[in-house]
Amino acid sequence: MACVRRQSELSRSQELLQHARSQKVIQTNVKLLGLEGDPDLQFLLQGGDLLKVLSPSWKKTRFLQLQEDCKTMYRKSKKPFKSHQTFPIDDISSVRKGRQSEGLKKYTEEQIEGRCFSIVFKSHRKNLDLIASSEEEAKQWVRGLEKLMSNVNNLSRQQTREHWIFNCLKKADKDKDDKLNLSEVKRFLRLINIEMDDSYADMLFQKCDKSKSGYLSGQEIKELYDLLRQRVEIDVIYQEYAKTTGFMSAQNLLEFLMKEQRERVTLDHANRIIDKYEPDEPVKQKKLLSKDGFLMYLQCPETSILNQEHKEVYQDMQQPLSHYFISSSHNTYLLEDQLKGPSSTEAYIRALLKGCRCVELDCWDGSDDEPVIYHGYTLTSKILFKDAIQAIKDYAFKTSSYPVILSLENHCSVEQQAVMARHLSTILGSALVTAPLGDGMPTDFPSPEELKGKFLIKGKRLNKLEASFTSEAAGDETDVTEEEESGDETEEDHKKKSKKKLKLAKELSDMVIYCKSVHFNGFEDAQKNLSFYEMSSFKEGKAMKLAKESANAYIHHNVDKLSRVYPAGSRTDSSNYNPVPLWNAGCQIVALNFQTSCSEMDINQGRFLVNGKSGYILKPAFMRNPASAFDPITSSPGDWCQRKTLHVMVISAQQLPKVNQKKSSIVDPLVKVEIYGVPEDGAVKETEAVDNNGFNPSWNESFQFGVSVPELALVRFVIEDYDSSSSNEFVAQYTLPFTSLKMGYRHVPLLNKNGDLIPSAGLFVHIMVLNAK
Repeated sequence: MACVRRQSELSRSQELLQHARSQKVIQTNVKLLGLEGDPDLQFLLQGGDLLKVLSPSWKKTRFLQLQEDCKTMYRKSKKPFKSHQTFPIDDISSVRKGRQSEGLKKYTEEQIEGRCFSIVFKSHRKNLDLIASSEEEAKQWVRGLEKLMSNVNNLSRQQTREHWIFNCLKKADKDKDDKLNLSEVKRFLRLINIEMDDSYADMLFQKCDKSKSGYLSGQEIKELYDLLRQRVEIDVIYQEYAKTTGFMSAQNLLEFLMKEQRERVTLDHANRIIDKYEPDEPVKQKKLLSKDGFLMYLQCPETSILNQEHKEVYQDMQQPLSHYFISSSHNTYLLEDQLKGPSSTEAYIRALLKGCRCVELDCWDGSDDEPVIYHGYTLTSKILFKDAIQAIKDYAFKTSSYPVILSLENHCSVEQQAVMARHLSTILGSALVTAPLGDGMPTDFPSPEELKGKFLIKGKRLNKLEASFTSEAAGDETDVTEEEESGDETEEDHKKKSKKKLKLAKELSDMVIYCKSVHFNGFEDAQKNLSFYEMSSFKEGKAMKLAKESANAYIHHNVDKLSRVYPAGSRTDSSNYNPVPLWNAGCQIVALNFQTSCSEMDINQGRFLVNGKSGYILKPAFMRNPASAFDPITSSPGDWCQRKTLHVMVISAQQLPKVNQKKSSIVDPLVKVEIYGVPEDGAVKETEAVDNNGFNPSWNESFQFGVSVPELALVRFVIEDYDSSSSNEFVAQYTLPFTSLKMGYRHVPLLNKNGDLIPSAGLFVHIMVLNAK
């Protein structure tokens, strides 16, 4: 067996030199983050041992340390030859102090609560459950990580870009001599997602090598950076309006804002922009805006493609609940597929933090008289019902304060249903709606505003709600479960199961107030016989058929009643259907598998991106009118038809992520612009691909779209890595409502496949919306 060669040890002078260089890099990054002299950051940079917890018997020591880039955590195993791991600070969703995670609650004792904390990731990666040696140390880890996350997230795009490029330069400097030879410059270019022709890379190198020494250092490296960060497209725009001695005056800026950006602003507003974004103090004193200041302004969040007023709750929240689209999840407890995937309280937390307002609980009898949640008759793991309710209570209103609907898929015995009712009552307390709001029997839903901070139970009820206002006792009614009534099975299975009746516990039945599950027997029957609070669930196939063949009747039904749509049982991989046709039919609770990253979830995220990410979007007026003639399929004329022409110019992109993290992997990006809405408006157009450049690709391609029902339309920008021999790979996307578009020159934020922001990346476009002739 070949012996393992030991790495040659550094001399004392080499060690000191390496340490000095490392400290210099750290100082630069700490300054960029605004954390100079911070003791908590110094603690993270020093690092320390922690116990990683995976099970009651598996608790292993791991060394955690913040890297010199101040944006990456290094995790080292004590095991010889074990590979070490790193993870970016950007990937952390939150740091939870104490035994808050499912793993720590299960596998640790209560007495070490103060020493425990969890690092929770944005992606589907598992939590890192950790135990510190003391409570004070645990507090410092949590404090330091939260402070670092906050500062990283608050960096401007300009600062993020500088930080990233600085650290790419350091990585490219293979021999750590603070100089870059031609080979290292090519390495740097590949790191930032550019593959250049050798002759062009050589020309760029020669241009920067002013000293003709064969390497770049100091000012020469800065010149390389300046050449690469140059935005020619911004220069052209700036030069057109910089009419005051080569700079933009406040008046020049105002002209740009009104003419190009279609902003209704004053000269005072232009002056405030100069005060806020001009980096050169002497230029600022003269009330002028330099090219750098103009670029900083164009990259700030307030000038992005999304109307900033729509980031807050701006819609009327006093309408009945049935007048809103409601962000909804299916099989919320699952982290993966529906056959053998894990169930977890973490799945509820993730969905709620994404603004989901309707979660599903599949409830079954468990051991020790404790109901459990899992996907029945499968190998998915089980979680306790009470643990799920506790997690829902803890995280329900962190993203949105508007009501959460608990959709119960009840398979439990009467005895364990009584336990469910007890847990709901004791854990949720006064936040659980157990009686109609107001004094008498209601005739319509309360509004999201009236239900703020409240939980509603959706499930079976033994009698009509009206009975609770009379002396009529609850009957001994029996019924089938929701999924069975909706036909989520073969006809043969349905015949067998329909013989099985489910008895309901009165305690649980009485908690169903505004969302009583009933069988759907057609629109005419629903209009004649169902009360407003009696709602049906539809499997996607049936719902899609109704939305296509009886769209107007479906819209009328959904004016005063709620409809829930859920994925077909055949979607065992937790894939999703397109929610748009069902929103077009007025369905409020269009439930998707939140655990699955896909274009359908991107569209869902785009629909609920606005109105403060409240999880409630007010339906257009023509979908709230009982006499509406609107039909999305026929596109007949009416108030809803406000024909617009959308002009999109795809100009450039910046700092696109690699699809493959191999150093040699460079993306060949193309951009697709997609319109979702009524069938007439659906469209896709795409640019040509740019070869070997994910750092600053340029397209300058223009597209035109006709949009007939703008209030239902969504616009999706997708960037893909072109591949001539197979399907393109997803790079990034951003989806938003058509009515939330801002006009003019705009940067489009970009999200990864999990829906999380890619901090330094962006797409630069020009948008114009005109009334169609």
